[in-house]
Amino acid sequence: MIFGELTLKEAEGAILAHSVRAPGLLYKKGRVLSARDIAALQKAGVEKIFAAKLEPEDVAEDLAAGMLANACAGNHIERGAAFTGRANLFAGADGIAMIDRARVDRINLIDESLTIATVAPYEPLEKGQMAATIKIIPFSAPRAKVEEALAVLHTPLVQIAPWRPRPLGGGA
Repeated sequence: MIFGELTLKEAEGAILAHSVRAPGLLYKKGRVLSARDIAALQKAGVEKIFAAKLEPEDVAEDLAAGMLANACAGNHIERGAAFTGRANLFAGADGIAMIDRARVDRINLIDESLTIATVAPYEPLEKGQMAATIKIIPFSAPRAKVEEALAVLHTPLVQIAPWRPRPLGGGA
């Protein structure tokens, strides 16, 4: 990823690293600049912006977060849509969170651009509660590191073991 100050001539397709305010104009951090955006910035008198440009070996933050979330999600886990580099996993049933803590740690050690945070293993969760979040920092992750993490995720990392009713007492 190329990260730094860019002229508007080289900014199309770049991701704003800082919000840009100009008279009648507000573009928030994270916006991917289009040709129309560039024209509006020029008209507003903006000459340079601070942004990130992805390179061929980069995976955009939402795509990477979504890929990892899909690979992490096991039984009774619902996936939220990836946004701003984050994808959340939610309990799809009331039950116990089954988390493979060792693999969470392995993935978190792969690269500082990839982060997985989960509830504690065996924590009781209600349907709809967040079980885990996957975050890509800052705007992309190296493709090789995403692929390395996906290799660790050969089986789901986060699952819910739903509560099962059991008879009480010694009745027949």
